[in-house]
Amino acid sequence: MSSIEVGVLGATGMVGQQFLQQLANHPWFRTSWLAASERSEGKRYDEAAPWRLAGPMPEGLAQQVVNPCTPGKGPKLVFSALDASVAGQIEQAFAEAGHIVVSNARNFRLEDDVPLLVPEVNADHLDILKVQAAQRGWKGMIVTNPNCSTVMLTMALAPLRQFGLRSCIVTTLQAVSGAGYPGVPSLDILGNVIPFIGGEEEKIERETRKILGACGGQAIAWHPVVVSASTTRVPVIDGHTESVSVDFDREVADGEILEAFRSFSGEPQRLGLPSAPDVPLLYLEQQNRPQPRLDADRGRGMTVTVGRLRPCALLQWKFFALGHNTIRGAAGAAVLNAELMRERGLLS
Repeated sequence: MSSIEVGVLGATGMVGQQFLQQLANHPWFRTSWLAASERSEGKRYDEAAPWRLAGPMPEGLAQQVVNPCTPGKGPKLVFSALDASVAGQIEQAFAEAGHIVVSNARNFRLEDDVPLLVPEVNADHLDILKVQAAQRGWKGMIVTNPNCSTVMLTMALAPLRQFGLRSCIVTTLQAVSGAGYPGVPSLDILGNVIPFIGGEEEKIERETRKILGACGGQAIAWHPVVVSASTTRVPVIDGHTESVSVDFDREVADGEILEAFRSFSGEPQRLGLPSAPDVPLLYLEQQNRPQPRLDADRGRGMTVTVGRLRPCALLQWKFFALGHNTIRGAAGAAVLNAELMRERGLLS
């Protein structure tokens, strides 16, 4: 079939560049329209956006002209890498104008009628789009992906819901790429740990419950798990690591948890979606894994790795989880969402 033309809002930033890298040579999507702020509009892309990612800029991108973020312009399907400070108003205007907006921004994530999607975990939450269409009167729609750290946590917790997931304590060690460019000053982060990332703890604690919740078609009932999060920034380029402790409604054996991790899969794997890793959640046996430098790029950056399952003196069990924050935690997650939407017939 012919490829679907797509646009990228906020194309010049770090997440925007990751979108363009993920979409390069995509079998279903073709990037034909780039948009960004006023200071970039009218410029060639290579003039407006010095390339910050590893490897060369995708072929044919440099000469494209950056457009203003004008609703009604560009393709029907647009990926949003906009900063949250401007994303809400712009994304809504695009949805009102008939665009399908697949957003990485936080603005609409917790709205009752907007899917907050991790396709392996809650693909059925796309059903809530019927409510969005009825309530909002938009000609288009908005679908969101979670905060980068929330993605890793929900991927690790999703297989454990079957045991009556009761509570979770998580401490993150988040890479500097999550702060965008230029990000954290070198004298603040080198040889240091910063124990605060604004708004991050609240996102993890709330978004996790919505994603793990049940969708009845007309509403999403948030999962009752209680999540307590602490977030830190560490001198790592890519890859968010999380130390996780969990408790359940009953006693759960380590073998049950390991089997749940190892057998976890979802609709993206069943459908063979282009961005879906063959193994979405990989348990590593080595005592010193996972590590960002060694494991963040597994599955082209889309696999979440877990390891070091052991008893917890406070809750029942504890383990580490790791994922690539700008791929599985941002651009790659949104592209996978769009692939699932295409298979559900939502991009027609």
